[in-house]
Amino acid sequence: MTLAAEALCAQVVQLPPEERMQVVERILDSLDEPDASLDALWAKEAEHRLTAYRRGEMRAVSLSEVIAKYQVNKST
Repeated sequence: MTLAAEALCAQVVQLPPEERMQVVERILDSLDEPDASLDALWAKEAEHRLTAYRRGEMRAVSLSEVIAKYQVNKST
């Protein structure tokens, strides 16, 4: 990381949490540029998955199952 980036980080970490999140969001937004070819690939993948689901080749998973799978055990 450059000295300028290090200095900027040092300033940012001193901001209140809400403002730090706003900085993070703006940085991420600046990196998220539309890509038509990637969007087309995802649309094709979604169609393949829907077709496989309708054929019974894959099952649906409820949101609660997904959350439970990735939720951190808070008792430890």
